[in-house]
Amino acid sequence: MEDYELDFAKGWDVYFRNFDKSVQLRITKKVLQLAGPLSGRHLRFGLPFFVEEVGSYRIVFEIFESERKKRIVFVGNHKQYVKWYSKF
Repeated sequence: MEDYELDFAKGWDVYFRNFDKSVQLRITKKVLQLAGPLSGRHLRFGLPFFVEEVGSYRIVFEIFESERKKRIVFVGNHKQYVKWYSKF
C-alpha cells in the first residue's frame, strides 16, 4: 500500500528526459520509493521543498500531508540543482 499519491509539477522533467535510460531508471525507482514514508532532507529553512539524492542526481519534492500527496518539482544533476534552487 502506498502512503502518498505522487504528483508531478509542470516542467519537472526538463533535465530528466535528456538523461541516459539507465540514469532515468535509477531515478524512477527512487521516485517510486517516495510514495512510501521516505521523507528526504529539507532543502532550506523557509522553503517547502525536500531533497532526495540518487548518486549525483537530486529529486526535489513538496509534501502535502493533508492530501497525502508528494509533488515532484525538479529532477537534475547537482549542477542543474544548484542553478534551480539559486532562484529562491
